Amino acid sequence: MSSSVLIRSPHSAIWIPGGARHTVYASGVLKGYNAFIDPAASPAALHSCRAITITPLLRELLARTAALPLFYEPTDAIIRMQDVLLDELAAAKVETLHLPMPRDMRVRKVVDRMIEAPSEQAPMTVLASHGGLSTRTLSRLILKETGMSFSRWRQQLCVMLAVKWLATGMTIQQVADGLGYESVPSFVTMFRNVLGAPPRRYMAERYSKAGPMEN
Repeated sequence: MSSSVLIRSPHSAIWIPGGARHTVYASGVLKGYNAFIDPAASPAALHSCRAITITPLLRELLARTAALPLFYEPTDAIIRMQDVLLDELAAAKVETLHLPMPRDMRVRKVVDRMIEAPSEQAPMTVLASHGGLSTRTLSRLILKETGMSFSRWRQQLCVMLAVKWLATGMTIQQVADGLGYESVPSFVTMFRNVLGAPPRRYMAERYSKAGPMEN
């Protein structure tokens, strides 16, 4: 069974297939909807956990469905609305904020330290020894279990944390410091290379309701 970390930012949602073991953590004020869908009716495309973008249409469909009484008569109009909801879920864009987690406990010990102290930016040799591994073994295992190289996994962690922190109102300077970057420009360059836009523009385009940011 694979294990991943998904970060839900404003204007996005987490899809969890029926029967999937999962844990949900929330930080800050959380407001939204939970939609429970019969696995038999779930779109075939949604076979795994993923973060998806919520379009204005999908948001309204979720709000309208949530407003239905607990026990309601499935009229033709309601059935059509729910069919459109399922179609929109299947067509939703998959977010890039996805971080596969290793199952090997030695590697997990390494990545847990990286998650707990992202500003540390310890060299790979130090982190490998923390898990009782050589750098070569750590490189091999993390690639095998996550599909990412060590440096790519750490970069993805930084991007996910950056988006999460920016959405809570932290400044770009605070985020760069929190991730252990020596300068804002180096952090912005990394962010742009991964997500295709600098932090300010990315957040404004994707999560405009997260509020203004300072540099």
